[in-house]
Amino acid sequence: MRTVSKLLLLAGTAGALAYPWLVPNYYLVYAGVLTVMYAAMATSWNILGGFTGYVSLGHSAFFGLGAYGTGLLITRAGLPWVPALLVSAVLVTVAAAVIGVAAVRVRGASFVIVSIALVSVMNLLVQGWRSLTGGATGLQVPAPFDLSRGQTHMVFFYLFLALLGLVLLTWWFISRSRFGGGLKAIREDEDKAEMLGVPTAAFKVAAFAVSALFVALAGGLYAVWFRSLDPIFVFSIVSGVYMVLMSLLGGVRHLFGPLLGALIIAPAGEFFLIALGESQIHLTATGVLLVLVVLFMPEGIVPRLVGRPKGASIREDTAEQRLQEVKG
Repeated sequence: MRTVSKLLLLAGTAGALAYPWLVPNYYLVYAGVLTVMYAAMATSWNILGGFTGYVSLGHSAFFGLGAYGTGLLITRAGLPWVPALLVSAVLVTVAAAVIGVAAVRVRGASFVIVSIALVSVMNLLVQGWRSLTGGATGLQVPAPFDLSRGQTHMVFFYLFLALLGLVLLTWWFISRSRFGGGLKAIREDEDKAEMLGVPTAAFKVAAFAVSALFVALAGGLYAVWFRSLDPIFVFSIVSGVYMVLMSLLGGVRHLFGPLLGALIIAPAGEFFLIALGESQIHLTATGVLLVLVVLFMPEGIVPRLVGRPKGASIREDTAEQRLQEVKG
């Protein structure tokens, strides 16, 4: 089974690396960039949502902050795009840690509402601060490379792919660490985890900040790639819903769950956007799909294909261990 998994991983990696050279036109490269970007964002979201069970619909706030932070450091401070990207991501991470101290004090529906409010506040702030951000007209970021638009898509496909690889590696390390075990304990029973000595508040804030870091990096790369920042889009609640939907559809307790969800949702969203035009029907379809996934496939697609991963549920693993001891 491990050999098969490694072969599938190698085949998937090779296919991803070859994708821009195999498709017939640059539009499909553009669609590939969007898909990889959303895969990185969904996996980043899953560092918080998958491990702790806290559902945030407001991660697009960190995407927008990363985008505008990078864009402003380039246009206002004159920094090259790479330092601007890194500085912006660090600043967003610090801000997320500060916000997280207050946000993780609430649970369940209250946490969801707080996360949505964060997006709304950031959107209003960016649109209102016209002298700095350009307001509702947006922000124009200079091109990072002297390349055609199609060639730029090729470059950023690999940049987003590298980010996705980094996020997947981070998720994998966390899942096997003591920190990850504490996060899973929070997901299973937060009160009991705290009674057993898990520093739940610190762990939740740390997961919140790490998750925000990678989403901010995705936002910064988006700013340099797309170059035209619209506050309505980069601070859109729809982007946050996409992250949740992709993770739930693929399976939040699996490393490749959000990636699989992104491979389905992102191309489908682009297809319906083209087929239906700039209407709101595709947004309605997204909402309906989210409800259906939550109701009928809460564990996601991956568990149906390969089963639940070992360590996905502390309660089930403990019960299985006790059963084995009784049989022994």
